Amino acid sequence: MNRLKAEQALKQFLIEDIGDRDVSSVLFTDSDAGEAIVRMKQEGIIAGLECYVWGYGMLDASVTVELLKRDGDRVQAGDAVVKLTGPVASLLAGERVLLNLVQRMSAVATLTANCVDALGSSHTRIVDTRKTTPGLRMFEKYAVRAGGGFVI
Repeated sequence: MNRLKAEQALKQFLIEDIGDRDVSSVLFTDSDAGEAIVRMKQEGIIAGLECYVWGYGMLDASVTVELLKRDGDRVQAGDAVVKLTGPVASLLAGERVLLNLVQRMSAVATLTANCVDALGSSHTRIVDTRKTTPGLRMFEKYAVRAGGGFVI
């Protein structure tokens, strides 16, 4: 995935979500620090974890993002995939956009992996199409690759 294009899209997603201010963050001061662990709700293939690095890098450079898994890894329910530390207001500001994006990408990767497994063929490939969600094309195509599919 092209990092510059992904960061540009993420910036727009965050601007749309946060608007003039993040309402959930006003309850916290700049000195309120916290930690968050992102865990899987069900088994599948994880995809899009770098979005946490890029998104929080744009929101607040003081947020530390530790990736505990790699894109394409098979994960189980309850597995920790990302650890975040930093100002609570910043953690909350990016949480919903980044979680929604990674959930969607992981769902695409998991469905792709299920199709690849069901096919069980080394001479036939699962490939993506241009029929993707507007604004999410590069993310969905990346997720297809993370799930073992091919991009045309």
